[in-house]
Amino acid sequence: MSPAPTRIAAFFDLDKTVIAKASMAAFGGTLYRDGLLSRRILLRAAWSQLVFLHLGASEEKLVQIREKVLRLTKGWDRSRVRALVREAMDEVVEPIIYAEALELIEYHRAEGHRLVIVSASPVEIVEPLADYLDISDAIASVARVDENGLYTGEMERYSYGPYKAEAMNELAERYGLDLSESYAYSDSATDLPMLEAVGHPVAVNPDKVLARLAADRGWEVRHFVRPVRLRDRVPVPPPVPTAAIGLAAAAAGTAIAILRSRRRRPLPPPKRTAMLAAQAAAAAAAIKPVLRRSRQAPPSRRR
Repeated sequence: MSPAPTRIAAFFDLDKTVIAKASMAAFGGTLYRDGLLSRRILLRAAWSQLVFLHLGASEEKLVQIREKVLRLTKGWDRSRVRALVREAMDEVVEPIIYAEALELIEYHRAEGHRLVIVSASPVEIVEPLADYLDISDAIASVARVDENGLYTGEMERYSYGPYKAEAMNELAERYGLDLSESYAYSDSATDLPMLEAVGHPVAVNPDKVLARLAADRGWEVRHFVRPVRLRDRVPVPPPVPTAAIGLAAAAAGTAIAILRSRRRRPLPPPKRTAMLAAQAAAAAAAIKPVLRRSRQAPPSRRR
């Protein structure tokens, strides 16, 4: 008898939640080496990435970025972009995945929850990254292409803000998910509809607006500070002798059945090292202006 399908999902935003960079900017070097981006565009993307990481992005700014990307990519071959992203996955994405995000993904996987990546980034980036993390469902933006598979400069579906919540509800109807029992993780106030759509919203590395909203509503807040290489985080098992495969499969089946039969556990507490690192970073940021002023002040003269 097959186990009952899960009714709980965990929805993860991508940029600054699962990975430490803006995903589109992360692949800038790959597109530049292939001749799709100029050096000037690449430098501009690096600057936008810096602003995004430290200040966040307003709704107006995100719309501007979207329109610029659509104009820039007009005429590109979609299949070529997909191939470039998949080829560069190890080099570009693996070193910038948050260890804390991986721990939560594995926690939800062990609980039997459906895992979903939800991002406004292009599907050509989001789906390969979801595959890389062994996550079967992804919600992403889709650019329109012509009959030759070339981008037209128009948007087919934009997975942003309220549209993320709409896509989550569609997924819930398709799989019979209970959003009131599900989880969502995001860093940005622009994802408020996504967080409000579930019963267990979690603010991760929140921007100022989301941090204030999370405090007002009593939402859990987590700080991810440890980017890690996936191959260093997930050990590769040694080869299993053929005779042991059947026994291992039986043991794995028993373990999965036990995991799924248990009551849902609370989320694992944040790692103490991560909490201390976040606190240290905040303290350093607060004291930096004081130190700068003290260095600039002229020495007092004795009379």
